[in-house]
Amino acid sequence: MAATMRTDIGKKRKQNEDAAWFDEKRGVFVVADGMGGHLAGEVASQMAIDAVRRMAARHKKPSVDLLKKTVLGAHERIYLHAQGHAECAGMGTTISMMWRGGGYMYIAHVGDSRIYRLRDGHMEQITQDHSLVGELVRAGLLTPEEARLHPRRNIITRAIGTDESVEGDVVVEERRKGDLWLACSDGLHGLVDDRQMRDALRQYAPEKAADVLLKAALDAGGRDNVTLVIVHDGE
Repeated sequence: MAATMRTDIGKKRKQNEDAAWFDEKRGVFVVADGMGGHLAGEVASQMAIDAVRRMAARHKKPSVDLLKKTVLGAHERIYLHAQGHAECAGMGTTISMMWRGGGYMYIAHVGDSRIYRLRDGHMEQITQDHSLVGELVRAGLLTPEEARLHPRRNIITRAIGTDESVEGDVVVEERRKGDLWLACSDGLHGLVDDRQMRDALRQYAPEKAADVLLKAALDAGGRDNVTLVIVHDGE
């Protein structure tokens, strides 16, 4: 698997509270979008990334239970850190991670970052947004386009570290040679629609597609930090 990553502060924010990391050899890829007070979101997202790095260093194979433990471990560390540091009160982060295991991709997810898969030219959103507008879309009360423009689009209903407990989604998806996987924060998918993302992944090699997608988000206003990881499954 070959991966490429981009992260940018955007045009409106004073710091980049997104974080991302990948290890091609181990087949682990993760994006986190932090939130909180001054610099606290940056702390939370980096703590989530660090939890994934520790997991990848200690274990050779993924499992559903291991991904659940990774999410829970990150949550507990962030929550306890926030309780003990007034400047970090209320901080939290999304997490969207993938871990290759045999013929499958193990995926863990909390929040409104996303993971997509492009297969045979068709792009599918694999994760579900844990957000107010995401729930309204699933209930049939908003269209995806309306959700992108909704004034309360930034309200998320689940995040790591913000409450005493959290429930993460863990799914296992079949891998196929030639699949492209995209993990991204809402700084990308909130400004660049699925069709634009699909077309970039179809038309360009991953390195070029990453540049095209980042530029598209910035050209659309860059109102948030923008982070993405593109993974090409060549096996």
